[in-house]
Amino acid sequence: MLNTLSIDIEEYFHPSELKIPPEYWDVFPSRVELQIRRVLDLLAREGVKATFFVLGWVAERHPRLICEIAEAGHEIGCHSYAHRLVYELSPAEFWEDTRRAVTAIEDACGIRPRLYRAPSYSITEKSLWALEMLVECGFTHDSSIYPISHDRYGIPGFSRHAKMLETPSGLIHEIPIATALLSGNRVLPVGGGAYLRLLPYRYTAAGISRINEQEKQPACVYFHPWELDPEQPRIASGLLSRLRTYTGLSTMSEKVSRLISEFPFSTMTSVHLQPRVEEALPIQRYRSAAAG
Repeated sequence: MLNTLSIDIEEYFHPSELKIPPEYWDVFPSRVELQIRRVLDLLAREGVKATFFVLGWVAERHPRLICEIAEAGHEIGCHSYAHRLVYELSPAEFWEDTRRAVTAIEDACGIRPRLYRAPSYSITEKSLWALEMLVECGFTHDSSIYPISHDRYGIPGFSRHAKMLETPSGLIHEIPIATALLSGNRVLPVGGGAYLRLLPYRYTAAGISRINEQEKQPACVYFHPWELDPEQPRIASGLLSRLRTYTGLSTMSEKVSRLISEFPFSTMTSVHLQPRVEEALPIQRYRSAAAG
């Protein structure tokens, strides 16, 4: 079973957990080139291709880096421009942020991204309108919905596996982050990122195996390049924020390396071929399911 590997390109000072205003970003020394080259080397050793969701702010400042990713055969997607939570934006603000991100990425590498991932999975029940706008912007795939309960993101009750969704503006292929379904309809996140970094490796591996072997479905896994950088400056404040951001940095590279050696991975569009149009489900169905 071929799974999806996705990487969200942002600097170590971009996570929503840190709440650092954009006007201060240029104050911090950049580490994204070092981090990305570590990731590229790791993927090259295992012969794995991945989907990279690029922050437009990073693309403007490191265009050659984005070209290197594309030239290595990886897929280029969009991770917004300014890493703002979608449900905190107006539709007009979301449109402008997305347009600016697409322009920055295309100017950097000559590729117009067709895949989108919102910062912190912030397409939630109250911001499902963003999917319609993504279709209007020319996106064909989205991977912004985590079908779990969380204090900052998630839509409990949303489809756990890839679906073609019908919006008022057209169709979009939604690729949720991997979750495991346990007895009693309990849904646990196993899609990588902080869950891979904070928890034992066997937790993520068991979840992916369960999805592949019992459900016969691919798993969508992600991580951030800064999660493989234990030497990064510690700028988070508050105990919970520091625990969420920095715990497990020293072992993350080893975990990712083991993961991609034990499970087959590829790009999002390689794993998720377009389903038949007649299988598309109206987005209103999921809004109702989430509300219930």
